[in-house]
Amino acid sequence: MFTIGDFARHGRVSVRMLRHYDATGLLRPAHVDPATGYRHYTAGQLARLNRIIALKDLGFTLQKVHDIVDGSLSTEELRGMLRLRRAELEAAMTAAAARLTQVEARLRAIESEGHMPTNDVVVVKNVPSLRVAELTAVAASYQPEDISPVISPLYAQLFERLEAAGVHPSGPGVAYYEDTVDGGITVHAAIQVAGGPETTDFSVRDLAPIAQAATIVHHGSMDSVVPTAQTLAQWIDANGYRADGYAREINLECPENRDDWVTELQVPITKL
Repeated sequence: MFTIGDFARHGRVSVRMLRHYDATGLLRPAHVDPATGYRHYTAGQLARLNRIIALKDLGFTLQKVHDIVDGSLSTEELRGMLRLRRAELEAAMTAAAARLTQVEARLRAIESEGHMPTNDVVVVKNVPSLRVAELTAVAASYQPEDISPVISPLYAQLFERLEAAGVHPSGPGVAYYEDTVDGGITVHAAIQVAGGPETTDFSVRDLAPIAQAATIVHHGSMDSVVPTAQTLAQWIDANGYRADGYAREINLECPENRDDWVTELQVPITKL
């Protein structure tokens, strides 16, 4: 048997926590010395302790934990619950990291206020027609925090469906956007292709050419695109143009690390 201090060390919990679990009936000591009141535990009780801590980390109340561990929850069922919770935590961490990137991007935009962008970062050019395969979905807004969770799964699905159909990309990815009638944003996740079969798994279409596009290259995750996009907007305004719609995003380089992405923004423009 272990003293309460030894059992706490083996279980990686505090003595105070064990005393609380004893008081609530969640984890009773195997033996209590009647003369001293000292609590003693067995190694076999570590299994129950592990379940208690795991379920508590899943967000269950202690009463619910009590009901579960005293029920017939199998090891496989507990493992499944833990996997689900892990996936939820990973998603929350990813979302938090994206929000931090977006905050930093807004701060950079604020810090650059009053500084006119230099002309050499923006190129005006003609964009030819492109044949693309694409999938679409609707995002709540054009904010990066609404676009990213929509467009990333679309591209994952698109690549899977292209591979299944035996269609090979002939150029980089192209993301573009349109307003919906109810205030949302239609997100088009597209990839350039030479052709494509008739299929319901994805659409194949020809994007219209852009006679004049103001373009700029963004380095980094699209969660941090705001300063680059606003630099382009300032250039358009300062040089007597009007933007005619949303920017196309050409995915020039998309390595695993999103901070190393290279994306060209192409905004259709008209001279005022």
